[in-house]
Amino acid sequence: MLRREQVVEAALRLLDEVGLDGLTMRRLAETLNVKAATLYWHVKNKQELLEAMAEAMLADCAASPPEAAPGLEQAIELAGKLRAALLARRDGARVFGGTYVAQPNTLRFSEQLLEALHEAGLPLRTVAWGAWTISYYVIGFTLEEQALSTTTGAGPQRLRAALDPMRFPQLAAAFSHLTDGDLEARFDHGLRLITAGLRAELATKAEPVRPADRHAAARRERRRRASLV
Repeated sequence: MLRREQVVEAALRLLDEVGLDGLTMRRLAETLNVKAATLYWHVKNKQELLEAMAEAMLADCAASPPEAAPGLEQAIELAGKLRAALLARRDGARVFGGTYVAQPNTLRFSEQLLEALHEAGLPLRTVAWGAWTISYYVIGFTLEEQALSTTTGAGPQRLRAALDPMRFPQLAAAFSHLTDGDLEARFDHGLRLITAGLRAELATKAEPVRPADRHAAARRERRRRASLV
């Protein structure tokens, strides 16, 4: 009897073969030698399938605790593990980025990341928003990284050809850095910028300032008048 785990494993193998655009429920059913309707006993639609695939991709990522001591260095380590998990599958970032998974592997990883930021001494809201910021950065970076692997250098060549130093002097000056192929160094640099910002919040212990409420003064005046009646 076909099991849900077999469906997910076959979907991940098919993803590596044909990419996300080629992954369809019909094609997956053909791979498993079953009718498409059979798949819907295990996943109700393609979105649920993608969520199950995203959860499976994080199995190794969440299997063992980080080696670094709790804190921002541990958060950096976890970000690296997430990137590695997404890079391990073709279009892994596209699959993961389109999901909102609430299953064991994803929850364990999220718990570890939140705990690392909490142990760094950050305020609770900064812990939550910092975890989102790190996750968004990893997904976005990996999405571009995987896209670059399909351009075979054409992207930088088109950019160079389009750059008129007179019209775009900053782009022209920064071209070599913008197209630097050392993705490990580039990823680490961006992650360090994020954690530097978190350290700055740690120094002040400040929560983000809410925008001024333009109507607060009017509400206070109405309450004052009501209390006089």
